[in-house]
Amino acid sequence: MTRAQSNVVGVALLLGIAVVSMAALTAAVGALVQHNAASADASRVAIAMDDTLEPVETTGQHSDTVRFTSGHLSTVDREVRILDGSGVRASVAIGGLVFEAGNRRVTYVGDAIVRQSGESAWLHDGPPITAAPGGDVFVVSVARLNASSVGVGGTGETTVTVRTRVTHNRTALGKGSFGIAIETATPGPLERWFRERNATVSLRDFDGDGTVSVVGRFPGDRTGYFVVHDMQAEVSGG
Repeated sequence: MTRAQSNVVGVALLLGIAVVSMAALTAAVGALVQHNAASADASRVAIAMDDTLEPVETTGQHSDTVRFTSGHLSTVDREVRILDGSGVRASVAIGGLVFEAGNRRVTYVGDAIVRQSGESAWLHDGPPITAAPGGDVFVVSVARLNASSVGVGGTGETTVTVRTRVTHNRTALGKGSFGIAIETATPGPLERWFRERNATVSLRDFDGDGTVSVVGRFPGDRTGYFVVHDMQAEVSGG
């Protein structure tokens, strides 16, 4: 009788362990699926941003879509400042787009695209700045999103339409020592990008809003040009 009871208890314990193990496995598989889905969405959005927002190569009207299965796409306030030897030469409110899914993040600011996964962040596409080491030219092309505040997304398949109407304005800066400050919530990749191009790099919160700007100053006197590509973007879900 005692042996029979022991067998029943043993079977019950084994079943309990199996149920717990199965639940843990199901949770692990679910977390892995969500992680892979967020990663795929982030990759897809980064590529779509790169293809859709091409202000340097585009003039006039353009329309394209950004698709993702789960996440949120929103506009943010960002600024770019052109610096010379005396301080801030020009300041432009350029705005930006941010996609978030889990711990994945894709940011478009000034025609640079930054991807982030957890604590790691890297450039998908660098800013359109010409300032070769030893060169005598400084050319900054800045994409101004110029879009109304918007937030689109959630769970389930989402399609975002982005319409742009691009115009260009070029300003000659003359000759001097120049730099650029790009406001961003993910400064690391831009810091590395500037250092690789022999720029002196620092961080500064110009307007006290809590979001720093990556400041890259290039050595030597150069002939400078500042080009603003105004996209006049409309971002809508559906």
